[in-house]
This record gives sequence, structure tokens and C-alpha cells, in this order.
Amino acid sequence: MTSRKAPSGWQVWTALGIVYVVWGSTYLAIRYVVTSLPPLLTASSRFALAAAALAAYLLVRRGRVGLSASRRQYRNAGIVGLLLLLGGNGGVTLAEDSGLPSGLTALLVAAVPLWVVLLRMADRDRPAARTLVGVAIGFVGLAVLLAPGARPEHVSAGAAVLVLGSSFLWSLGSYLATRLDLPREPLVASVAEMVGGAIGLAVVGALRSESVDFSRVELSSVLALVYLVVFGSLVAFTAFSWLLGVAPVSKVATYAYVNPVVAVGLGALLVGEKVTLTSLVGGALTIVAVAVVVSEEGRRRSDEQLAVPADAPAQMPEELQGRDRSSAT
Repeated sequence: MTSRKAPSGWQVWTALGIVYVVWGSTYLAIRYVVTSLPPLLTASSRFALAAAALAAYLLVRRGRVGLSASRRQYRNAGIVGLLLLLGGNGGVTLAEDSGLPSGLTALLVAAVPLWVVLLRMADRDRPAARTLVGVAIGFVGLAVLLAPGARPEHVSAGAAVLVLGSSFLWSLGSYLATRLDLPREPLVASVAEMVGGAIGLAVVGALRSESVDFSRVELSSVLALVYLVVFGSLVAFTAFSWLLGVAPVSKVATYAYVNPVVAVGLGALLVGEKVTLTSLVGGALTIVAVAVVVSEEGRRRSDEQLAVPADAPAQMPEELQGRDRSSAT
């Protein structure tokens, strides 16, 4: 049996660059989408299209067996998808629709690793002392980010709190994904999660009486939606999935604290989002905290894999979830 040739350094860093930039840019893309499209119904369309593309790929490549899983596994994946995509991504989309800057949104979402550590503690999984220090620093940073000086005066604190709640729901979905019986094939699990999330987003969007006024739809919104589906949900997802099999966990996990930096930079450069001293201090504290948590837990669990995100920049590395799985979501 011949062994597979290890990828070259440029291939690994190219894939990492795609994950860094594309997932970091999704926050800005969402801002463009919500300028003329309904937030939740559009997010539902995004994940429905991505799920259809992944399902079609599996069917073409493997036939009907490519989507095989038990009812229980599909149901569990749907529940995880509701938490990740309706609770997590939906909240982010609504917050940006309320005017919360994309960069600040990304910094608040960076709290996902911190929430996961607390969930582990509630499940009697004691983290290392250095991890707890990182969590404490992170929540100080979040408190600073929630202060009035970190957001525009016309944006209420409710939008920022909504994002913080969304990051918790995303963390809960990520954590449950390591505890529930999900489809063994990661792509099948992702399809089921996206379908569950898309249905949930559509239902809540309908309850909010969202609709599309085609006479007011801007080309930039349509292009941003296409970008989210093609690059955010498919290209970056594929790059990340490939990295899981060829690169060290500690290197792949860096996306968790690089994405917010990319999001802040793109928001400031491309749409003139104001970066205040308060947001810089809070963001720096949060990112440093995430780096401490990721590096410490990566060192302790260097033999574990990362969890593959259903599609979002902030999916938690499985090394921070305290449980080894043979397949990822």
C-alpha cells in the first residue's frame, strides 16, 4: 500500500488563507445582504442552497447510499442545525440588520470558545487553570465590547446582547454535536444541519412577516448572497475539511481568533466602520483570551480532531469540547 504524499507548505497555507479571509468576510457579506433582503428568509435560502449543493455532490459521487443515516441521526442533526444556524447565524443576521457593525459582531461571536469551556465545566469536565484564566480575560473583554463606546450611538445594546446570546446558542449546538448521535459522514451531518437550520429560519422569518420587495433589491445584496453560498458555505468549508486531515490541530484552530481580526479590518476598510478605542481594547482582550484557550486546550488534546462547521466562521474546535469523536459535524 502506498502512503499519501504529504501536502506542501504552500498548499496548507493557501487553504488556511481561504478559511481566514472567507469566513472573516462573511460578516461583511451579511451586512450587504440585509440592506435590501429580508434577514432570516435570506439566511434560510443561503443554507437551503448550500445543503442542496452538498446533497447533489454526495448523490452524484456515491448514489443514494451517500446520504444514508438513521432517522434519529437526522433528527439530532436537525436540532444541532437549529441551534447553530437559527440561534447562532440568525441572531447575527438580525443584529446586523439592526445596524450593529460587522466587525463588532465578529468580535462578540469570538466568545464561542469561552462559552464552550463553561459548558464543559457544567458537564463536570474540569479545564486547566490557564484555560480558566483565558475565559476570565475573555469575559472582561466582552463586557468592554458591550459598553456604549464600542458601538455606534444609534445602535442599542440589545443588538450586541443578541449577538452574545447567538454565540452561546452556537456554542451549545457545537457542544451537543459531540454528545448526540449524528450521521457518521461529516457531509451528511452538514446537509441535515443546514436543512434543519433553513427550515427554522424560514419559519421564524415568516412569523416576523418578512417578505421580499423585488423593486428595492440591490445588486450588491444579491452578489453578497451568492458569495455566502458559494464561498462561505462551499469553498471555505471544503478547504477547512481538507485541512482537518493534513494539518496540525493547533494550526487549523488559529481561524478562531484570526477571523474576527479579518472582519474588523474589512469592515473598517471597505465600508468605513468606525473602530473605537473601546472596541479595540475589548476586542484585543477577547482575541487574546480565545488564543490562550485554544492554545492551552490544543496542547492538552493535541491528538483530537477539530469539529467541522456546518457553515459559519465561529464553529468551535472539537479540542475545546472535551470529547473525541470519530466523525465531525
